[in-house]
Amino acid sequence: MTLSRGTRVALRVAMIVGLAVIYVPLFVVLINSFNADKTFAWPPTHLTGEWWTRAWQNGGVRGALWTSVKAGIGATVVASVLGTMAAFAVQRYRFFGRETVSLLVILPIALPGIVTGIALNNAFRTVLSPFGIQLGLFTVVVGHATFCIVTIYNNVLARLRRMGTNVEEASADLGADTFQTFRYVTFPLLRSALLAGGLLSFALSFDEIIVTTFTSGAGVETLPIWIFNNLFRPNQAPIVNVVAAALIVASVVPVYLAQRISGDTRAI
Repeated sequence: MTLSRGTRVALRVAMIVGLAVIYVPLFVVLINSFNADKTFAWPPTHLTGEWWTRAWQNGGVRGALWTSVKAGIGATVVASVLGTMAAFAVQRYRFFGRETVSLLVILPIALPGIVTGIALNNAFRTVLSPFGIQLGLFTVVVGHATFCIVTIYNNVLARLRRMGTNVEEASADLGADTFQTFRYVTFPLLRSALLAGGLLSFALSFDEIIVTTFTSGAGVETLPIWIFNNLFRPNQAPIVNVVAAALIVASVVPVYLAQRISGDTRAI
């Protein structure tokens, strides 16, 4: 389809405006994390790294960071196992309700976070509470895994579809059993897809706040929750900007790496 010059210009302008709306506020947060003025006068008169030092020395920030890391790793591990198993079941086997299973696995990422959070909160309080399991880090990991599983499932499913079954059948013909085929043939071919999906899962978990609010108990504070709790405290404003800037970087890096890994393996 050939577009007129005016249409191409209009599309470029629309794209620039859209990207500006998304990324200019993020850029302002990054700059303000170095703004020496506590009132965040714009443009900054001079810059400083003092707020970054204070943020690192803040025990609450370090504790929240470590909690976010643990929750992200835990959710990624759980999602990797369940997402990979679901992808193998849907792609390698034919059974009644296969498409329904695929829909149910993908659905959590499309549901509003507050709906997922309320549902999980009710489930944890009514189902797990009689077994002595209270809201805490474990329930946060489970809550995050419900939507992180989608990234693993989609990545592994796409790779399995591209792989086909010829290589695995050849391995079986050469005498390898199921576990040897998986270890030496299937897993190496899936490794990059799992890594890309894992990075995306960690990024999703690391900056999640809505589901975390409904699934975390007393004393469990992730980095986004810490930002929300301190957002309207004037004396904490500079540190909040630093933490927000660090959260932006911590979310962008895994997504970028996952995109590069997926792009490098498209030809497989």
